[in-house]
Order: sequence, then C-alpha cells, then structure tokens
Amino acid sequence: MGNADSSSSKQWRPRTRAVRGGLNRTGFSETSEALFLTSGYVYGSAAEAEASFDGTLDRMVYSRFKNPTIATFEQRLAALEGAEACRATASGMAAVHAAIVCQLKAGDRVVASRALFGSCQWIINELLPRFGIERVFVDGPDLDAWAVALAKPTAVVFLETPANPTLEIIDIRAVSDLAHAAGAKVVVDNVFATPMLQSPLKLGADIVVYSATKHIDGQGRCLGGAVLSDQAFCQDVLGPYLRNTGPTLSPFNAWVLLKGLETLDLRVERHCANALKIARFLESRPEVARVLYPGLESHPQHALAARQMTGWGSILALELKGGKPAAYTLLDRLGLIDISNNLGDAKSLITHPWTTTHQRLAAEDKLAMGISEGMLRLSVGLEDGDDLVEDLAQALDGLG
Repeated sequence: MGNADSSSSKQWRPRTRAVRGGLNRTGFSETSEALFLTSGYVYGSAAEAEASFDGTLDRMVYSRFKNPTIATFEQRLAALEGAEACRATASGMAAVHAAIVCQLKAGDRVVASRALFGSCQWIINELLPRFGIERVFVDGPDLDAWAVALAKPTAVVFLETPANPTLEIIDIRAVSDLAHAAGAKVVVDNVFATPMLQSPLKLGADIVVYSATKHIDGQGRCLGGAVLSDQAFCQDVLGPYLRNTGPTLSPFNAWVLLKGLETLDLRVERHCANALKIARFLESRPEVARVLYPGLESHPQHALAARQMTGWGSILALELKGGKPAAYTLLDRLGLIDISNNLGDAKSLITHPWTTTHQRLAAEDKLAMGISEGMLRLSVGLEDGDDLVEDLAQALDGLG
C-alpha cells in the first residue's frame, strides 16, 4: 500500500531515489520502513517449504539468505547507484573480499592499483597468493603501467578512486577498457566519492563496492557494506558465495543505513563545501608541504576528477613539513576535530595513516603508495567550516 510502481520510480532523480527507492510498505501502511528482526520464517505446509528451498517459490527462507529490511536497503542503494542489483554485507571489507574472491580460482591473475586501504592491500598482497592467485600492483594514475600489466589475460582489476589516503584519481573508463580487453571484471571501491559524486558503472566498471559504514550511515553508528553490479553477477557469482560464507548484514544495521540514505545528498553537499574551504586554507599555511584534494587546481589529477566526478568529496590529505613529530603535535593540539581512523562521519575526524590505517605495511610500501610520516588524512564533517578552520589554525600555530 502506498508503494510506487516500477515505471514511475525509474523516472526519479537520485535525490528522490535515496528517499523512496525500494519502499515496500506492509499492510500497516507505516511511514518509516519496517524493521524485521527475524532469523527465520515459517511455512504453511511441508510442500511450501520444499518449494521455497528448490527455488520454485520465491520467498524468504532464512535471513542469512534474504530479509525484508535488508532487501529494501539493497533495492534503494541499487536504484541510487543505477545498478541492476545490490547485495549487502556485514562490513565494507566483507564487501571488498566477497566481490573479489567470489570470481577467482587458483591460477587466476589480479591487477590492482597500488594506493589502497590497508585491509584491501592485505587481501590482494597477502591472502590471494596463498591460493595460487597472481597479483600485480600498478601506480593508479599511470595508464601506461595499466596497459603493460593488462597485456596478459587477467580475471579481476581492483582500484580505489579517490584512493585512501592519497586521494589519487584513476581514469575509470580508460582502465576499464584495458581490463575488458584482457578479460577482466573491474571492481571499483567508490567509498570516498559516494554514489552522489561518482558513478563507476556508467564509466565502464563492472562492480562497485562500498563501506556503508562511512558516508551512507554517516553518523558513526553501525557497520555495513554493499556490492553492486548486474543481476547475473549478483545472483549467479556473488550470491552463492555470500549465501554459503555468511557475511550477512544485520536487519537493524540495514534499517539504520536506510535512514542514512535519506539524508546522504544533503550531507555530502555540506561535506564537500567544508572540505574545499579547509583545503584552500591549509594550502596557504607555511607549515604544510602539500595538500591533496581533488578540488584544488594543484591536485595532479584535478582535470580528470572534474570529468568523472560531480563533486570533490569530504576527504583530504595534508603533509606537514616537520614529519611525524609535527603530525603528532598537530593531532594533540586539536580541540574540535577528533583523532579517529573512521571517515565519512558527521563529525570531523583525522588520523595518521603511517601509524594507524596503514601501520602494518612495510615502510617502503607506504612510501611507494605516497604515504609519508608527515601525512594526515582529514575526514571533514558537518560542523561550521569557520570553526574547523580556526581549530586547524591554532593547531598549526603550535608547530612554531
């Protein structure tokens, strides 16, 4: 009751899809989406149970497989992303792991961008070789390096753009063309851009992954992840993997993430405005060696970001001239901005990647990724931008 038909929902713009997509009211005609906290479901007869398990009857059988609240979140995010299908997971890393590993077998080859989040780096560099899978890393912005790496048959290409924490921008369309010629599926981690600022599927990618923990929740409340692609991949390749390995999103977290989607556009708009203001301020400070933010003309891939993104995002990186001691001094002097390794939150958060998110990587690997001991990653929140600038100013003043 009160649900939009599919023909009208297909005409909706992204902001409407973020609020109304996948809405499936029960007979109680509730305004807010219903929360189904149940692990199992009952059947009217033994024959109905059999038909449910052999696929003759399409219905809920177990919440590790499917749940009404989780399904609503999946349908809404798919509508927002412009994807045929979505499968939710318990965390962003569960989404990354499943999206990559469900496609692979011993003897396959994976090519990935070098600048990756620490856990993504671990999956590709440490986990995959244990199962006889070759992995090759390339510098993400270097299309010649991609061409060389993809001159051989490849199963999966994985990349982050903008990258964590260096804010590298990778040409999704160009890399996708090279990957498809090598027989690979392209998986893009789109978490820094969010569905509001970048659409990898429209640029040639095959699969998009999110840590919904970040901007989609946006208020530091719960974990969640998502994988989006065409129906065939989600049902026939990813589906069995998730069903049998069990990285299931909880119905309560799915409900929280649904609420997050309703305000995602508004929050991202404020995030971006604040981040650009802060990036420009930091670029003016003598204590800062460089600022990495796609919205700055000084960013090496600024023109590319302008082509494939509709906004610059909420994350920036700054490198201090005084190295690690200066970074620690700044962190400890901040009064408003919190030290935290999370991002995409309503609250501004800052971290030192060398010793936190990328701590377990060898020093030479961190340097190869562009991470220095003086680098800080700042996730800009929804506070008043002037208050954030003043907090950073007084902290920088303390560096002498």
